[in-house]
Amino acid sequence: MKWTGASTLKDVANRAGVSTKTASRVLNNHPSVAPETRASVLTAMEDLNYVPDAAARSLRVGVDRSVGVLLDSIGDIFFAELAAAIEAALHRHGYHSLIVSSNRDPGMEAEAASSFIQRRCAGMIVAPLTPDSLSAVPLSNTPVVFVDRVGSVPGAQSVVVDDVGLSQQATEHLIAHGHTRIALITDRLSMITSRDRFDGYKLAMAKHSIPVDDELVCGGVLEANEVFPALKRLFELEDPPTAILSTNSRLSLGVVPALHQFGRMDTAILSYGDFALAGSLSPAVSVIDHDPAAIGAAAVEALLPRLQGQPPSGGQTIFVPARLIPRGSGELRPRTEDPADQGGS
Repeated sequence: MKWTGASTLKDVANRAGVSTKTASRVLNNHPSVAPETRASVLTAMEDLNYVPDAAARSLRVGVDRSVGVLLDSIGDIFFAELAAAIEAALHRHGYHSLIVSSNRDPGMEAEAASSFIQRRCAGMIVAPLTPDSLSAVPLSNTPVVFVDRVGSVPGAQSVVVDDVGLSQQATEHLIAHGHTRIALITDRLSMITSRDRFDGYKLAMAKHSIPVDDELVCGGVLEANEVFPALKRLFELEDPPTAILSTNSRLSLGVVPALHQFGRMDTAILSYGDFALAGSLSPAVSVIDHDPAAIGAAAVEALLPRLQGQPPSGGQTIFVPARLIPRGSGELRPRTEDPADQGGS
């Protein structure tokens, strides 16, 4: 018979014939409870229509079932997909997400992290603006996993891809298809990922004894709408680029239409980061696919043991595999002059 009144955890314990402490352990998914006891308590909860008071539980145990997720901006295609993956993975394990954008503002980043602590979040997943992000925030033993970039909080893990190695691979791919005039379109080089991808670009050029021409490095390009003037400057050079490496999908969304506007779709392009319709364009855009869904899932898997009071699994830095997908744009050969333009007959 179902109970129709408001029930308490004590009522559940009495119904199941266990102590209130044991019933609480079942509620908190504690691993020490025997399967038969767990089943008995869960049946009692169902019979009594027991609904835990999340607010009271948070005050009692010091944390709740929320995880603070702090990313650059959910307006960015990569971080939007990363947030969705983290949210889905946490939900499958009984946690819900509080997702906040730092908008690349250190003050907003620190404020958001402090807010997560005040809300007694069980843990945090953070895309840090710098390695020292959160160093001034009193974390109160809150478990932290950094994502997309390495952070330096003691005891925290970082879930990343090999930005240096992948960028080197992308640049060498363009070199292998005959390019030496390779432009780099990137945002602030003070950002960890941007700097690492620039380093990979330089390593590839040095390996093949190709000098890095500073005129081909367009740094500080923050948004897609800033790509057009950057490309305009590049194509006005006496010796313009024949290939472009874009260091994130946000900027690639500016590179593709700009190339169309300039009538320069003969320029090879390789995007660090996939994006919608990249495979449907003509030519289709070759990419380094550092899948945000895989990164988000790995970040949650790294955080879960810590949420359950267990030691972290894996090393301090966890690398998620990524791959280069050749689709056509990154395989274009350098254009050659039309004989008619050289006065030929």
